[in-house]
Amino acid sequence: MGIKVCKFGGSSLADAAQIKKAQSIIQADADRKFVVPSAPGKRNKEDQKITDLLYLCHAHAQQGIAFDEVFGLIADRYNGIVKELGLTLDMTPHLDKVKADITAGASSDYAASRGEFLNGPIIAALLGYTFIDPAQFIFFDDKGKFDAEKTQTVLSKKLASVESAVVPGFFGSLPNGDIKTFSRGGSDITGAIVARAANADVYENWTDVSGLLKTDPRIVDNPETISTITYKELRELAYMGASVMHEEAIFPVRIAGIPINIRNTNAPDDDGTMIVSDDDTSSKAQSITGIAGRKDFTVIYVEKALMNSEIGFGRKLLEVLEDNQVSFEHMPSGIDTTSLVVSNSNLQGKLDDVLAGIKHVCKPDKISVFENMALIATVGRGMSHHVGVSAKLFTALSNANVNIRMIDQGSSEMNIIVGVEGSDFEKAIKAIYAEFVG
Repeated sequence: MGIKVCKFGGSSLADAAQIKKAQSIIQADADRKFVVPSAPGKRNKEDQKITDLLYLCHAHAQQGIAFDEVFGLIADRYNGIVKELGLTLDMTPHLDKVKADITAGASSDYAASRGEFLNGPIIAALLGYTFIDPAQFIFFDDKGKFDAEKTQTVLSKKLASVESAVVPGFFGSLPNGDIKTFSRGGSDITGAIVARAANADVYENWTDVSGLLKTDPRIVDNPETISTITYKELRELAYMGASVMHEEAIFPVRIAGIPINIRNTNAPDDDGTMIVSDDDTSSKAQSITGIAGRKDFTVIYVEKALMNSEIGFGRKLLEVLEDNQVSFEHMPSGIDTTSLVVSNSNLQGKLDDVLAGIKHVCKPDKISVFENMALIATVGRGMSHHVGVSAKLFTALSNANVNIRMIDQGSSEMNIIVGVEGSDFEKAIKAIYAEFVG
């Protein structure tokens, strides 16, 4: 016997039929003791998310506009779910309070959080679990920063006092009692917080995909699922644009050493992806775990004779960026050359000033600018143990007629980053995937 915390996303709880799938999953394993539900998501492409409707109600209230019709859609949705599930639960008191609070000027955070809150009693009644209001057990400080220490102390004590519980995702409370939401991936974060507080063996994150994919399915048709990935690999892929869990949703379980299992509510028999500790040796490391990339970079190439012997050259170069409030992504260097890789969004409207600053402060022999660049990261913790990974990667790109403009490999030997022309981005990813995955 162990403890599993299950978070279900909005698509997994969009209607009664989806909720019944979640119910079957939870009841199939007695270890699934704690459930973190999101607000109901879209039932189809034309549908609206409950959270979006709540934001709209708040906007109307702020402008003094009646929102009865919009709130009626919300009430109908929840009442319909209750009816289809065959529950005797009366949602009227909850719904009336939410509407009255929004009318009275409750914050946008309060309005947005009610989607998860209202779903909580429904899921709890269906499962026969205790309902726990996160506002009483998940805390933010007076600056709006999540208070991990206080939350861990109070929530762990509460969870230990119950056999099983439903804890809605996305929100907690400020010291004055006001509702505060997490900025991004809110229910994922709550799930991780609950998993840590419960000292869970596994944090199951149920969504509408069977795990993380090895690359972007918009570029490669039906890419393979990643079976196992470490937290470090996940961070590398997320940084390069892969659609994975947000860092804040990983941190609580990462520090506790709790693995995350990404699962598919619509295909519960699929193993999904296991996200494990960086020092986990239970699974065999593949040479390549995933491939991700981003477009829209500019590379500023700086050349100066005897650069490597000029004390402070790198500092002066970076000070020019700092003076212009520009951050850089990578800085690969040679004996007499340095390249600054900068996101276009950071450089917008500042390129001329940056170039002028470099010329004035660093007095280079040559500066070149390469625009419309793309970066592609090939990530794998097994790279350092597999001979010829770099050779295979560069050969694959050469055979695809892709010109490499930049190469950067960190000392961790966990990834190789190449810079290519933006027009070659998709072709390069396809070539790397075909070489290493097939």
